[in-house]
Amino acid sequence: MLKTTLAALILTLAPGLAFAAGCSMAKTTAMSCADGAMPDAETGTCVPVTTS
Repeated sequence: MLKTTLAALILTLAPGLAFAAGCSMAKTTAMSCADGAMPDAETGTCVPVTTS
């Protein structure tokens, strides 16, 4: 009886926990910059591309 109740509880909570874990990943988006600039991962801004 205890095993059945525990299994039912786990199966009930598992989808909610999976959804909660996936929500934080949805906030990550790819950054795009104008021509002549590229994203800077450290500052989170676009920086001009310099050529030498």
